[in-house]
Order: sequence, then structure tokens, then C-alpha cells
Amino acid sequence: MTKHLEYTQKTKDLIDGLKTVCSNYGLANSGNEYKIITEVFLYKFLNDKFLHEARKANKDLKNSTNIETDIQKMSNSDYEWMLEKIGERSAKLQKHHFISYLFNKQNEPNFHELFDKTLLEIADLNIKLYSVSTIDKERVRLFDRISPYIIESNQKTPFCKAIINKLVAFSFEPIFEEKYDFFSTIFEYLIKDYNKDSGQYAEYYTPPAVAKIMAKILVPEPTRNVTVYDPAAGSGSLLLALAHQIGENKCTIYSQDISQKSSEFLRLNLILNNLVHSLHNVIKGNTLTNPYHVNDAKNDLKKFDYIVSNPPFKMDFSDDRETLASDQHRKRFFAGVPSVPKKKKESMAIYQLFIQHILYSLNDKGKAAIVVPTGFCTEKAAIALAIRKKIVDSNWLHAVVQMPPNIFATTGTNVSVIFIDKSKTRDTAILVDASKLGTKVKDGKNQKTLLSNEDEKRIIDTIKGYRQLDDFSVIVNNEQMKQKAYSFGAGQYFETKIEYVELSPEEFEERINEFKNKISFYFNNSRELEIQILKNFNKLDYKKNNK
Repeated sequence: MTKHLEYTQKTKDLIDGLKTVCSNYGLANSGNEYKIITEVFLYKFLNDKFLHEARKANKDLKNSTNIETDIQKMSNSDYEWMLEKIGERSAKLQKHHFISYLFNKQNEPNFHELFDKTLLEIADLNIKLYSVSTIDKERVRLFDRISPYIIESNQKTPFCKAIINKLVAFSFEPIFEEKYDFFSTIFEYLIKDYNKDSGQYAEYYTPPAVAKIMAKILVPEPTRNVTVYDPAAGSGSLLLALAHQIGENKCTIYSQDISQKSSEFLRLNLILNNLVHSLHNVIKGNTLTNPYHVNDAKNDLKKFDYIVSNPPFKMDFSDDRETLASDQHRKRFFAGVPSVPKKKKESMAIYQLFIQHILYSLNDKGKAAIVVPTGFCTEKAAIALAIRKKIVDSNWLHAVVQMPPNIFATTGTNVSVIFIDKSKTRDTAILVDASKLGTKVKDGKNQKTLLSNEDEKRIIDTIKGYRQLDDFSVIVNNEQMKQKAYSFGAGQYFETKIEYVELSPEEFEERINEFKNKISFYFNNSRELEIQILKNFNKLDYKKNNK
């Protein structure tokens, strides 16, 4: 077993162990379980990351076999000097914040108070770098107390003891040189039970295959010093895939999401993937009514180099509908704002507003990839049509990929990905129908489709190579799309092929007779079936009338 696989399993075992503790204390499937699991996991990660950086900052610790004990022996001045050398490569911890320190104190009375105090002190010590913000600039701290989630007073200390004993099982130190592939797997496993679609913006998790395809098509060549944005970021899977494709040290991430839980997940994801420098750009708030990120002159929204998003498709935003349709937002929502349905307010097509917001938020050479319901690609309703018209007439459409059904296990809606490129010069776009790719598997009660590495490669290579393949991809120009009501559906542009078979007069006559005989057979059978059905109905009527 390789180190990668070994530590993947150890990390998953740790996560499962923490979930077991929560279950044993009655917190399984509660609204608070995710906060406990993610906070405690992050505490473990930051503790081990600090030790990892301490070895680099102090040569005397480089080969230490008991590094936490050796650190405890350091003078206060030497310790402070080491903190200076570590800088922002890790969260700052004091000597009494280490997991080993708490482990050794676990038998003291009211241990839970010490545990809570430790978490709060770490959060306060690192509030500038490791907090995320609300739209009103309030800081969402790194940690909160965990013992208050236990109602029974006499169970608070045993609960915290059980947690601390799980955290000393192994060290993360050997995996800090691992990259995105390792941590994306761990992150997905960590949040899989807590990241269900709750009706708020993009809380559900975008499949890694879709995220990878979007990133590789958006960034086919190396780039640097660019800005990346997601206005409905959810847990950040699309942002992280794109940042990895660009290079984590070559881009700055910006995000906004209405969900506090999503913002906390995104913070965890950024920390795991060495993107702490972008944490102050993670904003909790309503992107549509109160977009947070503005330009330096403070007179318009900030414009970004890359935008990726999997926005919510339908949602009740009737309370904000008139605000969004006002003159204040008219420039951004150029195609209009969906009306409020009389019966099903929750079916309002909110994704159409996000598409417009994304187009407005791209800079003059910006690129975007947006997950949309496949129906949007051919819908003739006014707003959808106006958005597609704007994209085509502006010559921004680079590609469209229709994904297989059930690519998202949490929704039965078929999805497509639209790729926008404002720097495009040619007047054509490539449309791909990948709906027949993938393998269907069961995911709990749901069925989902998994794309293989070969499937992913086929989609990516087809678009990057601008290849036209029978019944899979087609290259169309803007004029062709205008003639088909600005349709983005690949199937509408595929050539209709008729297979011609040469037949002699005798063979033709034989085929015609075969068809005639089959038709006669079907008609005779249908008459007999009709007579039998009528007889059965007559019997039923007779029994009913004679009861």
C-alpha cells in the first residue's frame, strides 16, 4: 500500500471515529454534528501543520522524534522567534494549544472547559487570517465551543475526552506534501453526510469529474496572477479544481454564498489546499441582492478573469423579486427577472439570474464555465432566449457540453455546462453531446452516472482540439445558431443520415410484400384484442348492475 492510500484510509478512519463519538453522545444526524466534525478535524489538521512548519523553522526540531515535548522545553523567546519564522504558512498556536497538551490534561476536572477555551483562543489568535466575513463585515471565527452541544452536564467532559483520544491516533505530518488529488478526496469524504442540498444556493457537491472537465477546458494553457470567482460557491469544489489547474500560488479566489454552512466548508477546503491567502475573500451573503466584491473605485462590481459556478436551478426568491427587477439592478439583469409563479414559488428559475450576474462580472477577456439545466439550451421563454441571444450576438460562446443523466446523484435534472470566452475571435462554437457516456451506479437510494477517465479525456480533448465527431460534437457558427432560435443543443445540428441499400426490383417487391403481411397481421390481432376487451367490459358492467 502506497503512502497516499495508507494515509487516505487513516484519515477516513479518523473521520469515521469522530462520527462514532458524536453518535455515542446522541449527536448523529443533528444539525450540529457537521460543526463538531469539521471543527475538530480542522483543529487536528492545524495542530499537525504547525508542527510540520516548526521543523522547517527550527533546525533543532527537524529530526525530533517527540517534537511536541521538545517544543514545550523551548524558552518563550525562542518560541516567539519560531512563530515569526513560520509566519502565515500555518495558524499560530501557543504551547498549551497542542493536542498532546490537552491529551495529558484530560483527567482533570471540567476538562471540557479547557478544551473549549483552547479552541476559542486559537480562533482569536488567528482571527485576521483564518476568519471569513459576512456581507456586513462581521467575522465568522475559526472555532466555537463544542461542549455546549452536549445537553447533559455530566457528559460534557467525557465527550471532549473521547474526541481528544481520537485525535492522537496518528499524525498528518507525512501528507503535507500531498496535493489537490489527496485533499479533494478527503474533503469529499469529510462532508459527504453534511453537504446535502437544503434549498439554499449551491450547497450540494459538484462531482469531481465535472469540476475537472470545467477546469481543464477553461485553462488549457499556463497562466498566472489571475482572479477566480464563484458567486454561489457552496463548498468550493469548482473553485478548488480551477485553482489547482491554474496553480494555487498563481491565483486569488473570491466567493460569495448565502449559506453559513457552505462558507464554513469552503474555508476548510481552502485551508486544506494551501489557499489561506484567499480566506478574506470568502463572503457569506446574498450575491444577487447584495453582491459584495466591488472594483477599486467602488463604483461597480469587480470584474474577474475566471468564473466557475454551479448555481441553484430553482428557488423561491419572491421576497426579493421586485428589488432585483428595479432600476438599481437593471444593467446587471439585462434579460429580465423571472415572474413569481402563482402555485409553485419554489420553481422560480433563479439560475437565470446567476448566469446574467456571471456575464456581467467577467472582465473583457474573461472566461466562465456555468452548470445549467439542459432545458435552458433550447428553451424559448423570453429570459432564457434573451440570455442565449446576448451570448451568441456578443460572440462569447466557446462550447457547450450536455452531460449524462444523473451525473448529480442529488437531482434528476439533466445538466449541461456552458463555456464563455469573452476573448474569442472566431465566430464558431463547439457543441458536445456527452449524454451517452458514463456508467450508471447506485448511490444509496439514488442512481448516478460516473464518468471514467477515458470519458473525461474524450470530452476535454474534443473541445481543446475543436474536433467534429459524428453524433458527439459539432462546430456551428453564430448565424446557424440564430437560424435555430439561438439553440445550444448539439443534437439539433447533427446531420440526419439516411442509409441507402441497393435493391433489385425483385428484392424490392419482396420487402413490400413482407411489410404488407406484417401490417395485415397486426390489424387482425388488434381487432381480436379489441373484441376481447369489449367482452371483458360487458362482463364487468353486468356484474356491477346485478349486485
